[in-house]
Amino acid sequence: MTGSQKRTFAQKLVIWIPYAWLLVFFLVPFLIVLKISLSHFALARPPYTPVLDLSAGWHGIAAFIAGLSFDSYALIGSDPLYLLSLAKSVEIAAFSTLLLLVIGYPIAYGIARAPRRLHAALVVLVMLPFFTAFLIRIYAWMDILQRDGPLNQLLMALDIVREPPVWLATDTAVYIGIVYSYLPFMVLPLYASLEKLDESLLEAAADLGCRRWQVFWRVTLPLSSPGVRAGALLCFIPAVGEFVIPDLLGGSQTPMIGQTLWTEFFGNKDWPTAAAVAVVLVILLVTPILLLQFQAMQATDRG
Repeated sequence: MTGSQKRTFAQKLVIWIPYAWLLVFFLVPFLIVLKISLSHFALARPPYTPVLDLSAGWHGIAAFIAGLSFDSYALIGSDPLYLLSLAKSVEIAAFSTLLLLVIGYPIAYGIARAPRRLHAALVVLVMLPFFTAFLIRIYAWMDILQRDGPLNQLLMALDIVREPPVWLATDTAVYIGIVYSYLPFMVLPLYASLEKLDESLLEAAADLGCRRWQVFWRVTLPLSSPGVRAGALLCFIPAVGEFVIPDLLGGSQTPMIGQTLWTEFFGNKDWPTAAAVAVVLVILLVTPILLLQFQAMQATDRG
């Protein structure tokens, strides 16, 4: 085998390893969940039917296929609980992503414009909360947002409020928890895009008469759009399916889809319905990613 053939094999191996990873840890589990979503609820172990019996041969396979149905998907479409929880999840995730972008962009811009010797230290400061366990950070926010917690004590000491406001079990607490927890996922992609900006383009725009805000709006923001898209996807997708933050900080009146899934799986033991909800959620989240990827490929081909 020649050196070029070895390099070709190594290149193919590097390319196929991520695909193999996705096949084993994403596609196969998704197919299992899809199969469960087409099953029927049963008071048995496992809590669904039919179960594939390969020992029965083709008759077992035929009986298995005949027992599958879309009843769980029909239930999702007819019961407003699932639609409301999904809509609430999308609403909270979208607004949280917008807040993250508004807060994270100036932070990333400041890091990118700081002296280069400070970049590593500033990035570490952004990642510093990750050095503490996620649950501990959420429990800390529960203590901060208590009625007699540090936040209300500070607001009353500054005479901003006369009575301690209620933070816990509200959407505001959920937004605070999501923005705090996901901020590094927004800052780091933005920093990676802003750090690569060609300073000569900014200087050229200024020489052509653009004001600072025009330079930012016409040059900096468009060139950093890949980081904006990456950060938005990294924050929006996990926020839609978030369970811990709304369960600990939010209320029970309008549960998010993660709480609905937990209730169906562990409370009602209705695995087919829960699996159907999970399949619908995955499809709704993966579709925009594929569309963006397709548009990026078309733009690359045109370029």
